[in-house]
Amino acid sequence: MTITLGEGEHKYRVVEDWAKLPEGWDFRDVAGVGVDSKDQVYVFNRGVQPMIVFDREGNFLRSWGSDIFHRAHGLHIGPDDALYCTDDGDHTVRKITSEGKVLLEIGVPGEPAPYVSGEPFHRCTHTALSPDNHIFVSDGYGNARVHKYSPDGKLVMSWGEPGSDPGQFNIVHNIVADDDGWIYVADRENHRVQVFDTNGKYETQWNNLHRPCGLFMPRGKCPNCVIGELGPGMPVNRHMPNLGPRLSIVTNEGKLIARLGGEDGLVNEPGKFMAPHGLAMDSRGDIYVGEVSYTNWPASFGEGPVPAKLSTLKKLEKV
Repeated sequence: MTITLGEGEHKYRVVEDWAKLPEGWDFRDVAGVGVDSKDQVYVFNRGVQPMIVFDREGNFLRSWGSDIFHRAHGLHIGPDDALYCTDDGDHTVRKITSEGKVLLEIGVPGEPAPYVSGEPFHRCTHTALSPDNHIFVSDGYGNARVHKYSPDGKLVMSWGEPGSDPGQFNIVHNIVADDDGWIYVADRENHRVQVFDTNGKYETQWNNLHRPCGLFMPRGKCPNCVIGELGPGMPVNRHMPNLGPRLSIVTNEGKLIARLGGEDGLVNEPGKFMAPHGLAMDSRGDIYVGEVSYTNWPASFGEGPVPAKLSTLKKLEKV
């Protein structure tokens, strides 16, 4: 059965089993996904092989990272095809080649900064590159902070604190930058995306979102942004419709263009999102969605048994 989402120029066909894994392998949760200049797709996951690479048809190419990562969380691929991998389990950001060679490491593996100290890092979540190649890190679960680093990994500045006012954060979960240098931050539990300049000056915020979790913004002038939104995490509204999980597509000024899924609320069915966490887009406009379905199951579906097989990677082919 073919399942489609959206309409008009934002209509997509859902491909659930796109990636052809070697026999006996499993992604478990797919925390991050990225596409390089050759349309090779990098799947940053919490299985035995943390980084698995496919071509755009889903054929397996290579894997690496079992000796590097503790817990996959965020993946960003720079214009030179370098990978910026954020590991919230050992509190590090690593710049890595497409073959798995570590070029730069920021943070001390296994040594988190004190909780909500503002010092980097305590369970950092994602990275972004500005046009001048500064590295921005969202930090994260144990902090409420964004850190700006020079291209060679030296801390330049930080901003943010716990709270719900402009410039404050409640789970700073993801971060992207556009070609004009604006920094977009998924402030997850404040249900918004905040926009800053490269010096941390607050500009505006996008509302009417539900727990924005994943962000993807392609390079170029005036790009649209794809936002992965989590569904309800409380029993009282667990089964309400129109709260996600879903994808929203907005302009770089925050105007809603399209919503994909989420009408039925939390449903474990083919073609339905469960916990969209990592997003990427290839040169043809197809969207890759990594989901942390196993981690998110208790919050989304209660304390019942987790199914043996959950969907954690979807490809949305542009129709």
